[in-house]
Amino acid sequence: MPSQTIPLHEEPARAGDVRWMARALELARCAAMRGEVPVGAVVVRGGVLVAEAANGTVTGPDPTAHAEVLALRRAARRHGDWRLTDCTLYVTLEPCAMCAGASVLARVERVVYGAADPKAGMAGSLGNLLEDPRLNHRAAVTRGVLADASAELLRAFFRERR
Repeated sequence: MPSQTIPLHEEPARAGDVRWMARALELARCAAMRGEVPVGAVVVRGGVLVAEAANGTVTGPDPTAHAEVLALRRAARRHGDWRLTDCTLYVTLEPCAMCAGASVLARVERVVYGAADPKAGMAGSLGNLLEDPRLNHRAAVTRGVLADASAELLRAFFRERR
């Protein structure tokens, strides 16, 4: 089956995006201090924090404990419903296939991310799962909010480990 290129539809940044991405960056810094890849995620509804998380794959140990998945799980529990249709997910790194898929399945309205991930990103880099018209739900995507700070945090983390 030939691959289909999904066009990117850039959603402009909104008021509050920098604030919530800054919170996600704080969580990412905490993850780095625990030896986790520094990724943080925040779920917001109507300008109010619903849930937040940082990567937990190493300390879990759990290969599915990406910041986005953990934040979505917590948001669903707090909301009392798996459908997060009126929520925005903020994450410091472009979501991978698992996290983009979880966002689609949770019916997240919008995903805002910081740094692009050319090796695993599925919100425009390797693919575009979040906006794929073949799926029953699509999330609006805003790319590059506090991208430099997010990318530098990741670079510094991996530089220290080499």
